[in-house]
Amino acid sequence: MNTKIKCLLLDDELPGLTYLKMLCEQIPELEIVKAFNDPQKLLEDVPNLDFDLCISDIEMPGIDGLTLANLLKDKLVIFTTAYKNYAAEAFDINAVDYVTKPVTKERLEKAVSKALERFQKLDNSKKFIHLNTDKGKALLYFDQIQYIKTAAVDSRDKEVFLADGSLLILKNINFGSLLNQLRKSDFCRINKKEIIALKAVQYFNHNEITLSFHEKNGKQTVLVLSDIYRQDFLAKVKI
Repeated sequence: MNTKIKCLLLDDELPGLTYLKMLCEQIPELEIVKAFNDPQKLLEDVPNLDFDLCISDIEMPGIDGLTLANLLKDKLVIFTTAYKNYAAEAFDINAVDYVTKPVTKERLEKAVSKALERFQKLDNSKKFIHLNTDKGKALLYFDQIQYIKTAAVDSRDKEVFLADGSLLILKNINFGSLLNQLRKSDFCRINKKEIIALKAVQYFNHNEITLSFHEKNGKQTVLVLSDIYRQDFLAKVKI
């Protein structure tokens, strides 16, 4: 299976977190983005992280897992807990699964399989996002996007190049937030400053990607494929 689901791990007890991470590393469909032992720290980092799923304990000091799941809004959540009495509340907030401790690899694999199935359905149903631009709020349709780059004037802004040759400036948004909203199967970050639509790729090699999109001077767009993002790109084009 080529699809990977990007996940955050959360457990306030370090031995439990270490064990959970060890299990997750044995599941090929999972890509661990970051592990946390403090729910408040996770919430602070969320705007800058690209993830689809959070695997979280429920009983934690400060913010409990149920409250956290509501704050994560449209993200998928799997709960792991030593307590069975939270199951009804977990499913009330549409949790993917509720795994009681001690967690086994086999049980976690079943939960991840459910998450992957739901993720693929959600991802395929999305057609557009709405974002703040230099022209006001705009509906940004996925099939119109060719690539996105950091704006030259202000790095907090992003330039979106569209299929019709027009350009939109997205105001004050980071790549983590963008990637969280774009359809995972159709878009990929290729370096620190650029995201591409996979359908716009015409040629690529180990270090460069040539898009079918042409610049104003008539030349094709050639972008750098950096080491850190190469594996993700190759997985998405199934090489």
